[in-house]
Amino acid sequence: MAGKTTTTGHFVRMPALTRSLPLFMLLLLFASASPSVAQLSEHIRFSGYVQGSPVRIAAEMPGAASDGIWWEYRLQKRLNLAYVSDSGFSMHWQMRTRLFAGDLVRDVPGYAGLIDTDTGLVNASWMVARRDSWFLHHIPDRFYAEWDRGDWNIRVGRQRVNWGVNLISNPNDLFNQYSFYDFDYPERPGSGAVRVQRFLGFNSRMEVAVRPASDLEQSVAAFLYAFGARGYDIQLMGGYYRERFVAGAGFACDFRGAGIKGELSYYSGREGVSSAYIAAVSVEYMFRSGMFGVIEALYNHRGGTDDFMLFGATLAPDNPSLTRYQLTSQVRYALHPLVDGSLAAIWYPDEKGAFVSPAVIGSVAQNLDVQVLGQWFAGSGDSIFSNSGRVFTASITWSF
Repeated sequence: MAGKTTTTGHFVRMPALTRSLPLFMLLLLFASASPSVAQLSEHIRFSGYVQGSPVRIAAEMPGAASDGIWWEYRLQKRLNLAYVSDSGFSMHWQMRTRLFAGDLVRDVPGYAGLIDTDTGLVNASWMVARRDSWFLHHIPDRFYAEWDRGDWNIRVGRQRVNWGVNLISNPNDLFNQYSFYDFDYPERPGSGAVRVQRFLGFNSRMEVAVRPASDLEQSVAAFLYAFGARGYDIQLMGGYYRERFVAGAGFACDFRGAGIKGELSYYSGREGVSSAYIAAVSVEYMFRSGMFGVIEALYNHRGGTDDFMLFGATLAPDNPSLTRYQLTSQVRYALHPLVDGSLAAIWYPDEKGAFVSPAVIGSVAQNLDVQVLGQWFAGSGDSIFSNSGRVFTASITWSF
């Protein structure tokens, strides 16, 4: 074990990995070192990536013996498999296997439990191996059968049911709300559901989706009708969400080259929980220079959260933000033909707080990308973000 080093009020710990850890890393890499082809046969296809990243965290961690600078080392492999027949039937299996090692695993109580969770009807989370300073976790986030024929599409199993319109916040997304702060999960979560789509024309469709739960009252069932009218893409949705009735609408249109989008959802009250509504409106624009920008305003009647913990914040469709008011902006720009840069910023006016996240991603070789990313939360003394922390990470990703 590495010793502690005190530097201006912080202490930095660089854990020595166990002798077994390199073996697991090699096994994960070896498992992905197959020929870089997208199709094994006429009907079987696969893809994925292997990603390694050190993560530096400066934050207070609940239950930990000390606060200061924390180091974590992550290695993840994603594997996507698909069987596609000529008849329109297909099977999809997508999974992530992740290795966590370092300070958080060793010193923060309950950290492994935050990772080893699955809220679906079937608990597919698997803690493959666990030691004092590392653990290996596996979970499939897509596993569904699909039938696609003519104007009909039916999916049964763990999938992503995306009803959101905005790029950042999605009040209409009842089934698998995602976190904007999750920096290493571009695929976003899925949920175990049955989804039936009927396409009615060029810009019109109807959907019905059901996500059952072991406790029937915690199930989600809803319908969506999307159509176009006078230059607007409009959707109407409604249904049942965990003991509450929900209704919502979304739209998208173009105004002088700018994309304008919006979503609104209303949740009825129930015993112990008042009714709530969430609204988000965004404007996105592609500049002549090639820079893409989006700005979004969100109002969350539930008011967000009373306490914030880095890596521990959970967002839900009826409470999709950390605060009641949220103003978000993000820009992306190609710094070089092989290098892209982005900058995201969020202002939380009711908490007198802010979030900033710059990132740079570059292609260093075919199928090999490098990314550097930072996240900073800041707030006044009485804000939930006053001691929320900072994250800095760099990653290298090999896609196959």
